[in-house]
Amino acid sequence: MAATRARSIWSQTFSEYGMLLVLLLLCVFFGWATYGQQRLTADAAARQLADRIAADFDDGVLVLIVARTNADDVLFANRLESLLRDRSISVSGVVSGAPFEVRRGLEQIDTDGAAPQLIACNQTVARWALLDHLSQKFPALADAQVVAPASQSWPTFFKRDNLRNVANQIAVIAIIAVGMTMVIITAGIDLSVGSLIALSAVVATRLIRDTAGGEQATVATMTLCCVAGIAVCAVVGAFSGLMVTRFRIPPFIVTLGMMLVASGLAYTLAEGQSIYQVPDRFIWLGRGADLLGIPNAVVLTLLLYAAAHVVMTRMTWGRYIYAVGGNREAARLSGVPVRRVVLAVYVVSGALAGLGGVVMASQLKSGSPTYGQMYELYVIAAVVVGGTSLSGGEGKVLGTLIGALIIAVIQNGMNLTGVESYTQKIVLGLVILGAVLLDMLKRQGWQLFRGGSM
Repeated sequence: MAATRARSIWSQTFSEYGMLLVLLLLCVFFGWATYGQQRLTADAAARQLADRIAADFDDGVLVLIVARTNADDVLFANRLESLLRDRSISVSGVVSGAPFEVRRGLEQIDTDGAAPQLIACNQTVARWALLDHLSQKFPALADAQVVAPASQSWPTFFKRDNLRNVANQIAVIAIIAVGMTMVIITAGIDLSVGSLIALSAVVATRLIRDTAGGEQATVATMTLCCVAGIAVCAVVGAFSGLMVTRFRIPPFIVTLGMMLVASGLAYTLAEGQSIYQVPDRFIWLGRGADLLGIPNAVVLTLLLYAAAHVVMTRMTWGRYIYAVGGNREAARLSGVPVRRVVLAVYVVSGALAGLGGVVMASQLKSGSPTYGQMYELYVIAAVVVGGTSLSGGEGKVLGTLIGALIIAVIQNGMNLTGVESYTQKIVLGLVILGAVLLDMLKRQGWQLFRGGSM
């Protein structure tokens, strides 16, 4: 009895928090796999070195800054000089250039006799042979000490820019996965979402180019064009839902056909070319970051998931979606408007795919009929990995968000560790199979066989 209860508790705990635990373990693993010395940005290196000089040396110390002439080194030298002067530390000057140019500068200082006590530079310059054994090469600099920023060890995976990149890249998939979750909970499927990304992006950018003034388009007209792109995709979703509900065509066949139709429409409208005549302001949604440095696309994604969570857990319509997926006939007999529910989830799926297309067009500042290829598979993978059952009636939108993050973390981690693209496809396929296997085991009470037979 106790063993059975323990298994029941373990099964429930894994069902509720298993994917979150998997996500955390993946983050820990890729953090460990990418741990190593990190190159500081020019600003961070200048700040660290200025703080070190201020803490370890007297205010009267004289500092000479040595740097190369590339953009990063120039920024480092200028920033360091400014920070040192702010701390009332004297800077004798900046010597910049290739090693032979720096040698001439040091020889001039050696001749003049105004020798600094510190030579400040970044780690690359500090390794120059020119700065070894200064007393032998430049007697006046015999007492000068070379100082450089200390190296830092940190997992590349956990660098702020990388985490922001992961979140921004997964935004489109996560947005579309909200609608896909609702469709799969009703025991359906939508294979058209990848093509709808391209269709929405092409419609929005072509309208901006042809009717809104192109690169001179205003925010209002761009918004209307983007809404039009989303609306077109919602209509496609409504058509798919109508075919499924009214004519009872299997969702797989309907959406497979609409995938081809939407892709063909996108190529036709774009005339096989990318559309890039859009204003610079168009990137606000895809690349902008107005709230605490969080990308706007990520903020939009989080708001959508919060709204979807409320709908699915607190509203009657959400209960209808679960009821239709659990037992369609029982739901119909209970008064649930089954056809309207199924039609609505396909409309939502199409509209969110259109929104994903607008976000992608904003990220890439263009529209192209090639956008969204294979995205339907990544979206379905995120939903399934997040715990939504392909049999319908079970799943959570927050689980889908975790599933999307798992897919993103796996792809990003493999990129950082140098895994080839074709190997990544193998891993992703195994992840999907593993998620489906876990779902089947959970439905069978975590037993491979019932009654000793297959």
